[in-house]
Amino acid sequence: MTNLEKTRIKMVETQIYARGVRDPKVLMAMAQVPREVFVPVGLRDLAYADRPLPIEAGQTISQPYIVAYMVEALGLQGGEKILEIGAGSGYAAAVLAEIATEVYTVESIVELADYARHNLKKAGYDNVHILRADGTEGWKEKAPFDAILVSAGAPEVPHHLLEQLVQGGRIVVPVGPDKLSQELVRITKIDTGKYVREDLADVRFVPLIGKHGWEEDDETLTLQSAPPRVVQKRPAKAATLPGLIAGAASVFESPDSADLDALIKRAGEAKVVLIGEASHGTSEFYRMRAQITKRLIEEKGFNIVAAEADWPDAAQIDNYVRHHDVPPSEWTTFARFPTWMWRNEEVREFINWLHVRNEKLPAEDRTGFYGLDVYSLYTSAGEVIKYLEGVDPDLAELARRRYGCLSPWEADPAAYGRAALMGEYRSCEDDIVNMLTDLLRKRQEHAGFDSAQLFSAEQNAAVVAAAEKYYRIMYYGSRASWNLRDQHMFDTLGRIRKHRGDDAKAVVWAHNSHIGNATATEMSKRGEYNIGQLCREAFGDESYHIGFGTHDGTVAAATEWGGPMEIKKVRPSHPQSYEHIFHLTNAPGLILQMDSEKADELRPGLSHPRLERAIGVIYRPETELASHYFEAVLPRQFDAYIWIDHTRAVTPIPVKDIEGMPDTYPFGV
Repeated sequence: MTNLEKTRIKMVETQIYARGVRDPKVLMAMAQVPREVFVPVGLRDLAYADRPLPIEAGQTISQPYIVAYMVEALGLQGGEKILEIGAGSGYAAAVLAEIATEVYTVESIVELADYARHNLKKAGYDNVHILRADGTEGWKEKAPFDAILVSAGAPEVPHHLLEQLVQGGRIVVPVGPDKLSQELVRITKIDTGKYVREDLADVRFVPLIGKHGWEEDDETLTLQSAPPRVVQKRPAKAATLPGLIAGAASVFESPDSADLDALIKRAGEAKVVLIGEASHGTSEFYRMRAQITKRLIEEKGFNIVAAEADWPDAAQIDNYVRHHDVPPSEWTTFARFPTWMWRNEEVREFINWLHVRNEKLPAEDRTGFYGLDVYSLYTSAGEVIKYLEGVDPDLAELARRRYGCLSPWEADPAAYGRAALMGEYRSCEDDIVNMLTDLLRKRQEHAGFDSAQLFSAEQNAAVVAAAEKYYRIMYYGSRASWNLRDQHMFDTLGRIRKHRGDDAKAVVWAHNSHIGNATATEMSKRGEYNIGQLCREAFGDESYHIGFGTHDGTVAAATEWGGPMEIKKVRPSHPQSYEHIFHLTNAPGLILQMDSEKADELRPGLSHPRLERAIGVIYRPETELASHYFEAVLPRQFDAYIWIDHTRAVTPIPVKDIEGMPDTYPFGV
């Protein structure tokens, strides 16, 4: 590494990061662009000094921090098409070119346009295009643009440039009637003619000269060579709903640094805390949910973690975390599609933490891990038979015959439902219900055996009964099967709480669409309900519901049911969605408690129905609006909402790579 490269890295650390610029893309770009190429030869020793430097035509190159601050304000994700007004030496365009796909820059001064073109070519940037023209006109032939950066002060918001933005695009521009000082503002185009403005800082920039800016022959423009600078930086807040959200919420940089104290204090008062996720494959949702759960367990006495997972798989996890003395199962945990939903590094970290914590406690005080879902038809049947073989061989043989009714359909449970519905095969309902009835009737005889194992066997029998019905009614339509599934999850939660005793306190892990109150969404219009609604009706204020949201990033998901897991790019949120409003806060992360006093002012604005995104184990970006958005009223749906602007996919644990203990247990038994 050369001395100049070392100086450049130090510049990023001491001048840019130290002053609050945190976007990793911007920091990386500033560390990559050779600023010495963009300053006069005689000043190259000062290329990374914390100051502006003179360049051609009596102008200046801004200090590095100003460039980084303005580029970060654009909120770039990578791959954009950008317009820059005022090329100068070409340095800012080079920084933009490190992030964007194409950069178009307009410069009104001939000498500077040639100077910038020469510098950019020398530095190897072939994705920057320079036009010598009036910058206030923009570059209409190349429009629309994802983002526009204006490096001179305009007397008013340049509407001519706003028209060249794509929907959802942003412009960062200094604006003000005083030629010697302006406000740096960011304006986001919501729709045609609709914009949201955010004031970022008090600044001083050279005047923007041109048809839609200041007049070139204005005698008062005597300081046009004064270098741009930030006079006073302030939080980015809109004078609208995003600003109210930012003011009422707790802001965090990453899930690990979030202040959860207020949330834990309120949630800890509940009997049931339901913690959601906006997708089944996002790392930050899982990590934040685990952090909240750990604190509820340690500080508020919660002793149940109940997940949107199959009972038999979760039972293996429960045996591990509560140190049950049972032989390892012959089948692998969470090996059925979608394996990544629970079989991932984020979940394993929490499970191992719970295993270590429980080891220090008496058996009755250990927190358990349970599955709420209904899909494990055949696995649950096998677990019932396995249990009965040890306690009641005669009943085990009867169970084997009764459950044998389902055996032709083991490879495709849905085919059983279709055949039973069409009369091609008799329904197994009577046999399965009788099996559950017999098991419950003989509970007293089995009372001398392990109570936890008896409870698990009874729950497996209940799963088989519910699953058989689920696969039969799924052909009547989504409403009936959806309601049966969520009713089963709620009933299972009730049985778990009863089994754990009067003081039981439960955390539920499931998708937003399950844990939010369904009456606040379009689900209720379809006659659907969910575990969130059922908990609200059963527990009132003693149930607490936490939802999640994100703007973009990556997610682990499949294209179709049963398909392979893919790491997919999440599309930026829809302009008419709650997610887009939260994105406009410019916060990397937020915790908004809907029932707090700080939220009083913003609740009315959030209470208008808007779109909300839901990504399950299937994600189809090409049809996202139709496939993954539904209408909701956020303050009625959740008690708290956790926003993480940019997210990434979970890290799955491959089935074939799992072997041995203790590093991978219990996922690789």
